[in-house]
Amino acid sequence: MKKLVTLLVVFTLLVSCQTVRVSQDYALEANFTNYKTYAYFKAGIDDANISELDKKRILRAIDTEMAAKGFVKSDDPDMMVSIFTDSKERVDVFNNWGWGFGGGWGWGFGGGWGNNVSRVTEGVLYIDLIDARKKELIWQGVGTAPLKSTPEEKVERTNKIVKEILKQYPPMPQS
Repeated sequence: MKKLVTLLVVFTLLVSCQTVRVSQDYALEANFTNYKTYAYFKAGIDDANISELDKKRILRAIDTEMAAKGFVKSDDPDMMVSIFTDSKERVDVFNNWGWGFGGGWGWGFGGGWGNNVSRVTEGVLYIDLIDARKKELIWQGVGTAPLKSTPEEKVERTNKIVKEILKQYPPMPQS
């Protein structure tokens, strides 16, 4: 029984590590139907504190998702796209307890409890959409997910994070 509880905890940890958490904020007065074209805000992209390879991964993923939404890159865009990155350590503590019974020559009950601690470094990606004419932030999406180490894993994770963030755009106002 104790092995089953441990196995369930490990499975839960693995599943929870795979999720991408997203949120958004936006200007209530913005008319998002007016935006059809985009370009990158070079100063914002240059300031992102990540490797050039990671920047390229993020920008390719943004291009893919923007194209899927019908946006076109332009030299005279309606909106500018900027990114900001951060990282943080997430610590999860799981309190476990269990009980069981045994057989053989006699019957008995056993139990136990303990704490399992998981530490994961997570990357945070902010995607900012800026009205190009007014120079005002109109939408911001944020995605948080565990970082990956191999180039192939980084591409896959980056694509997933960007896709999940941009699924929220355009925002659906709460009624």
